[in-house]
Amino acid sequence: MLARVIEGLGIPTVTVTMMPDVAQKFRLSRVVGVEFPFGHSFGMPGDDAMQTTVARAAVQALAEAGAPGYRLDVDLQWPVPTEVAYKTWQPSEPSPIVAMLLRARQPQPPSSA
Repeated sequence: MLARVIEGLGIPTVTVTMMPDVAQKFRLSRVVGVEFPFGHSFGMPGDDAMQTTVARAAVQALAEAGAPGYRLDVDLQWPVPTEVAYKTWQPSEPSPIVAMLLRARQPQPPSSA
């Protein structure tokens, strides 16, 4: 991960992630865990209070981490039920790369020789 490379240069980093367990497996120095949908690691669009809380947690992690492996979980709940939120954020059609991957997973008809 890029954070490890940057840390190797002597620059401290904080990773704000929806998957803190995975981030810890990559041995990132400072991890801030949030239970938010992907693409919204700092909170709801326009929710200054939520975004400020996450940003402050990141600064706190930077200040408190004395050794690699530090983790701070932010105790905020996403205000919209997850099932509803995921459906409303999905585009009406998949991105080109997702469409390609979906086509690749479909069974191919036998070729006639």
